[in-house]
Amino acid sequence: MVLDYPNDLRYKDSHEYIRLDGETATLGLSAFAIDQLGDIVFIELPDVGGSLEKGQRFGTVESVKAVEEIYAPLSGKVLERNEDVIASPEILKEDPYHSGWLVKVKINDFTELDDSLSAPEYYALLESQ
Repeated sequence: MVLDYPNDLRYKDSHEYIRLDGETATLGLSAFAIDQLGDIVFIELPDVGGSLEKGQRFGTVESVKAVEEIYAPLSGKVLERNEDVIASPEILKEDPYHSGWLVKVKINDFTELDDSLSAPEYYALLESQ
């Protein structure tokens, strides 16, 4: 299966993506992660105003195959969460990079992005696995 990895994003090896817009980061799950999960039936996300800590769990995704934890690729305050994805989790599979985003976060420390991967680096990682 050929998957599309937008070049304007940063990725973590745990399959979360980061879209930067000034001091705001939009976080989501890569198409690869979603494809591996299969049909998604439930998603749990943090409340607006909550804090994310890099490397800590901030939500879960439940599919017919498994329940997976979602880890924060950076620290920050939750500005917005995608209520549409909570109400209709299938949006994740349909459009993970646009309408299937998870949360928007005000970034605390931009140096936390130093260990993130570019799209070509992420693609190479997937090819090597």
